[in-house]
Amino acid sequence: MKTLAFTHRNDTRFAIGDFYPALSVFSHYELGNTISPFLLLDHLGPGVLKPTRLRKGVTEHPHRGFETITVIFAGELEHRDSSGGGGVIGPGDVQWMTAASGVLHTETFSEAFSIAGGAFEMIQFWVNLPAKDKMKAARYQSIRSADIPRISLDHSAAYVRVIAGQYMNSTGPAATHTPVRVFDVHLPAGERITLPADAGDTTIIYLRSGRLQFAPEEEVVQEQSMAMMSSQGENVEITALQNSDLLFLSAQPLNEPIHARGQFVMNSYAEILQAYDDLKAGKFLNPPISD
Repeated sequence: MKTLAFTHRNDTRFAIGDFYPALSVFSHYELGNTISPFLLLDHLGPGVLKPTRLRKGVTEHPHRGFETITVIFAGELEHRDSSGGGGVIGPGDVQWMTAASGVLHTETFSEAFSIAGGAFEMIQFWVNLPAKDKMKAARYQSIRSADIPRISLDHSAAYVRVIAGQYMNSTGPAATHTPVRVFDVHLPAGERITLPADAGDTTIIYLRSGRLQFAPEEEVVQEQSMAMMSSQGENVEITALQNSDLLFLSAQPLNEPIHARGQFVMNSYAEILQAYDDLKAGKFLNPPISD
């Protein structure tokens, strides 16, 4: 069984475009390759959007070399990118954008949600791509809540939504470049669960709300904190001390160098400079679209 290696917490709230409050839970700038293949995780909200006819969000910006995954818990988000991908996602939905060789995209509250206003909450995290895939075609996946397997525990209100990877006999709908497990988990107080993770995996739990403890009984993890598990051992046993909602991430590290500047994550400084040159040359406007 994997044990708790360390916890990480950041209480500073800030704005990402018009999304406020936003919490930077972790990033490779702080933790380096310790979290590979994951790069960062931001928790947007919980917040409230006042009714408006403005399209608030994040204006057009580029990405290259990695994937962005957004999980919606409340509100509606509209995505548009230069590969032709996009759409509106709402509560329970997920968007999985593979920037790869390069995209320009915008992320805004949907028109209908902007006019009505209301509560919003979402998590966005980035997954690095292996060097061999960084310059492949861009891809966009809009994953509806109804298509995400939801596994309920016997005689309990606990459940696991399988976004990517496998849990029990269910496989998540997300297509990934490397094997990765992404689970959205709800545990009532007193519930205990064992989630799958392989030896050598980078395994991260982000506790969106509640309080958790890991087996053997160790440090208690408070809400809006990250728990990093040891790479040794298999599987993670979690006990909810309160009603808890968490995001479970687990994957083999890439063990490749990370060079990042702004919205680009590559393997060398020369590749970062090339990304800026390609952006200036307009090569991000119409990248190829994967089948």
